[in-house]
Amino acid sequence: MAAMAAGEAEATVAFVRRFQARVYGLAVSVVGDPGLAEEVAQDAFVRAWRHAARYDPRRGRVASWLLTITRNLAVDALRLRRDQPVDPARLPCPPAAREALGEVERVRDELRVLPAELSRPILLSVCYGLTAAEIAARDGLPLGTVKTRIRRGLARLRQEAVP
Repeated sequence: MAAMAAGEAEATVAFVRRFQARVYGLAVSVVGDPGLAEEVAQDAFVRAWRHAARYDPRRGRVASWLLTITRNLAVDALRLRRDQPVDPARLPCPPAAREALGEVERVRDELRVLPAELSRPILLSVCYGLTAAEIAARDGLPLGTVKTRIRRGLARLRQEAVP
């Protein structure tokens, strides 16, 4: 990263070659469109190159940093493409959310007991870090409705967990 921040072309080429498959793979799994995934991957590498000097190894591995950038850009690309709705259950949770939640599949399994209108805002909030206001704007719903659905869904999950 230091060499890339210093502008060494060989370091940048090595960086891209090392991570290109994972970055593209994550991008295509999030956006579902190979062409858009290529754009997202390219933007991720450009952003990493521009901000290479800001990378702090104490905060995490390079791969995690780069894949977080990729995921954020892919989610942003999806937000811009509102004409094609995306099922959030198809989207992978970012590494930080996986660590915080433990086993993501267990959470998704638990959410499957809820109707989609209750599970969707919880999934978008927990796995993708969207606020209730962002979910409301994304889904074209009133903010109060989204907050109520999150609250009801969590309450129902708590009820299901009690033997």
